[in-house]
Amino acid sequence: MFFISKDAPQLNGEIKDNEVRVISDTGEQLGIMSAKDAQKLADAKGVDLVKIAPQAKPPVVKIMDYSKFRYEQSKREKENRKKQKTVETKEIRLSINIDIGDFNTKVNQARKFLTKGDKVKVSIRLRGREMAHADLAENNCIRFAEELSEEANIDKKPKLEGRQVLMFLSPKVQKSN
Repeated sequence: MFFISKDAPQLNGEIKDNEVRVISDTGEQLGIMSAKDAQKLADAKGVDLVKIAPQAKPPVVKIMDYSKFRYEQSKREKENRKKQKTVETKEIRLSINIDIGDFNTKVNQARKFLTKGDKVKVSIRLRGREMAHADLAENNCIRFAEELSEEANIDKKPKLEGRQVLMFLSPKVQKSN
């Protein structure tokens, strides 16, 4: 069974309007005529009659090869999806009492993520008595952001959410000269 999506344009016999504005396959305006006459023109050329602007007064139809049009449209959409870059959010987990060596390793890892164009989520999970020292966790996050100040902007400042202190960083946009 063949299904047509809601946003698919009306084709050939589906067009029930009395008068339509007709555009040829070369883009030339042929004027206003009845839908039956426009369909006869399309049939004479061996192509489809497609309603491209149903909201217009009178509706606009175009004489074109619809299957060829859909094929080229899907190729364009596929090409656009290839060019699109998806931004991922990478997570870096720190702790309240992280040592300087481990801290620098995490900073370098975050730097790699940021240069690739990914966002970075910095989280510090607080366990037990650490909940009383949430300010230390926030200070660690701020120190982390200061280390990456040349590569990153702070999207969301460090904030205690439940048992975690979270902060989000995004790469700085490079200015092209």
